[in-house]
Amino acid sequence: MDEVEVVVAHSERATLRVGDVFLKVDADRARLEAEVEAMSLAPVPTPQIRWHRPPVLALAALPGTTLGRLGGPSTGSPAAWAAAGAAFRELHEAPPPPRPGQAGRSAAALRAQLDAECEQLVAGGVPPADLVTRNRRVAEAALRPWTPAFTHGDLQIAHVFVDGDEVTGIIDWSEAGRGDALYDLATFTLGHEERLDDVLAGYGAEVDRAVIRGWWSLRSLLVVRWLVEHGFDPFAPGCEVDVLRSRG
Repeated sequence: MDEVEVVVAHSERATLRVGDVFLKVDADRARLEAEVEAMSLAPVPTPQIRWHRPPVLALAALPGTTLGRLGGPSTGSPAAWAAAGAAFRELHEAPPPPRPGQAGRSAAALRAQLDAECEQLVAGGVPPADLVTRNRRVAEAALRPWTPAFTHGDLQIAHVFVDGDEVTGIIDWSEAGRGDALYDLATFTLGHEERLDDVLAGYGAEVDRAVIRGWWSLRSLLVVRWLVEHGFDPFAPGCEVDVLRSRG
């Protein structure tokens, strides 16, 4: 009999694995519906939907492995990372969905959220105030006008599968929608800065690296408290707080 493996679980959603099937349980029905829609529109490989009965979505497992995880070593050849970059370019050039995604928040809304979050981080004293202040300055580069693209919205390294030098699929589309393409590139390379050149070689378009660095700082600042409150550890080696420290 197949065992039930809890892949990730918190108060908003959970993902379980039973054999070669992943079961996603999401309390937000609209978010689950948006994920199904995004996978149907995306021009890149996505998991096969076995069935969909809200609040549960059943997906077939993808072949291959991820290129690593945040806080762990990166794996795969430069060609595999470049293949991921090429897949992201294909996604970003596709007609964007009608709804805004996680990467589609306005600069004004992000600035207000970031300032409030930084104020709370400084008041709490962890991470240190000077680290927060320094990264708040770096994050400003991401707060600029952008051309709407089809974005994944949560393109962390653990969501992209490869087999050899070929992308076999991208999972977890619940945050997909219209947004800033560089948010996706920054999310994928968060904590693996040394792989950015390989990703951009495959992406094949001119990219402002200061904006990428800005998104690294911005994304890390915004999630530190949420991660702690939901049982994750942003202070683990190679994770969000180390990303903030690496910004000098």
